[in-house]
Amino acid sequence: MSRGASTPTSRFHSLSTTTSVSSLPGMARGEERTPLVNQGDVEAGRSTHAQYGSSTSDIETPKDTSKRNSKFMKRVRYYVPSTAWIPDYSASLLGGDLLAGVTLAAMLIPQSVSYGTALAKLSPTTGLFAASIPPIMYSLLGTSRQLNVAPEAALSLLVGQAVSDYRRADHHARPEDADAIGIAVSTAITFQVGLFASILGFFRLGFLDVVLSRALLRGFVTAVAVVITIEQLVPMFGLAALENTLNPESTLDKIIFLLEFVWTDYHKPTTLVSFGALLVLIFMRAFKRFFRRTWWIERLPEVLIVVVLSTIISGRLRWDEDGIDILGVIPINTGGHFFSLPLKDSIRYIRGTTSTAVLITIMGFLDSTVAAKQNADRFGYSISPNRELVALGAANLAGSLVPGTLPAFGSIVRSKINGDIGARTAIGLDCLCTDLSFSICLFVLSLFAEVPHDLIYYWRIGAWTDLAMMFLTFALSVIWNVEIGIVVSLIISLLLVIKRSSQTRMIILGRIPGTDQWGPIADTPGAEDVPGILIIRIRESLDFANTAQLKERLRRLELYGPERTHPSEEPRRQPASKLVFHMADVETCDASAVQIFHELLETYQNRGVGLYMTHLRSGPRRMFERAGIEELLGLRGILRHLGRSHGQHRAAMKGSIWI
Repeated sequence: MSRGASTPTSRFHSLSTTTSVSSLPGMARGEERTPLVNQGDVEAGRSTHAQYGSSTSDIETPKDTSKRNSKFMKRVRYYVPSTAWIPDYSASLLGGDLLAGVTLAAMLIPQSVSYGTALAKLSPTTGLFAASIPPIMYSLLGTSRQLNVAPEAALSLLVGQAVSDYRRADHHARPEDADAIGIAVSTAITFQVGLFASILGFFRLGFLDVVLSRALLRGFVTAVAVVITIEQLVPMFGLAALENTLNPESTLDKIIFLLEFVWTDYHKPTTLVSFGALLVLIFMRAFKRFFRRTWWIERLPEVLIVVVLSTIISGRLRWDEDGIDILGVIPINTGGHFFSLPLKDSIRYIRGTTSTAVLITIMGFLDSTVAAKQNADRFGYSISPNRELVALGAANLAGSLVPGTLPAFGSIVRSKINGDIGARTAIGLDCLCTDLSFSICLFVLSLFAEVPHDLIYYWRIGAWTDLAMMFLTFALSVIWNVEIGIVVSLIISLLLVIKRSSQTRMIILGRIPGTDQWGPIADTPGAEDVPGILIIRIRESLDFANTAQLKERLRRLELYGPERTHPSEEPRRQPASKLVFHMADVETCDASAVQIFHELLETYQNRGVGLYMTHLRSGPRRMFERAGIEELLGLRGILRHLGRSHGQHRAAMKGSIWI
């Protein structure tokens, strides 16, 4: 244990946020170790050499005269984070990284095969390639040490919908032609995803993760869980052949299809095997939770165990002779070449798949950012959303070199497991080496488990807008399709953001009796609203967006005060004879805002209202001076403080208000 460390943790899930695991036995005991790299040094471009086993306060910072600390190398370590931690990688970290990689591989291999076949409608190898090639590129460029980059269920589902649409468009396509179409469509989508993510990162648009609300994402994730469940129930009941014949398109159509044929046309052996395997997985999950204090039981890869046992039993009992669809021999099908230029055979599908690629980019980045931030907060380092976009873009561009590879992004669940088990560097990401519908259903159950908590939470705090967004996203995704659901929800979310940002935050100040203090009338008990005097404190910087409705907002405050009132009601305040703007919170003011503010002041001046400004900062004051606002108000109109200490300002107000 490092010097100065606190009491050691006892289990993986409670590992210190600033520790790394030195070995397999040490990790099992939960012993703490020093961090591999100080993220602050990486961000600042300083040396990242760490002396393991000693306190960080004992580490001497090398002089900046070394070649490694040259300006060029600082830039290289900033833009290629792996060059900062690879030279300092030690064997003491290999145990945790290796165990994390093996455990994730046991989970990810059957999961990726499932996503490739059941969701993306492609060959099993497409999911495996997406789980192995993009993580290598991300580990070199990414800023998160625990983020697991691989195919995601929702994103694979979007690829599968695009593939199905193109295959349905050509009713006379032969099976080999259908495979070629699927490979070309998937490659076109993956290439565009990588390109879009890289462009967003280069133009520093990583702040886009704040646009979508948690409620919208919860509605979307829940809808995806329902869609995936319906998609997998069809083969689990042995109705895949009948589905291909009737070809129901939307999720609602498939629900009706199941309700109509599941009782009469289900395949009994397939149903027994599928739901039997699902029940075994659920039992093993419950068994592991019961023995969660025993670390080796907690790390048992239940999905891999069930897949291996199912494969052995299938071969022994010849399930295929009973009519059960099995995976069989997996051919490596990439369209003739293992590596190929992405646009060679896919350029004709670029235009038709752009909208899908944009959605996948946004959704994948949001999930990846949430996962990366959670682990960064947990293990005590920082991430850069812009560099995450570039790294994820490069990962998908590299993946698109293999025809048919699926888009790959970070997973919240897998990344958390990666950190729990002991991964402290991106090396752990590179240790990855019937139909599997039952394993996807197990994943879906974990998504449904989170829904009741969010519903109760939003209901309890009265977040009706968030609840409406959640249900709208869910309904549109299920009734029409996932793409429509997320597009409409994105548009509504952006409109809500624009609406809120266009309303200037202002409050009315009142005088606190017996003092020189002023406070918000709505929040300060006893604050007096001086008749005929309207003192407005603007609580944010002014720009073209939030000043467009400034005149209307001021009119409502002047007539009705801070309470929400319908415009048809009678005014509750008398018109102001003097208007004071408290500008302490206005740090900047753009040209459009200055112009609108000038017109607003002229309107009030023509009404004969006395105009004053106080606590005006230097930046906005220079803008107002150049625009003629200072001249419009006059020398006595620009005040310094609200208070009794400035007699010259009191005279300016003629005793109506203390300034």
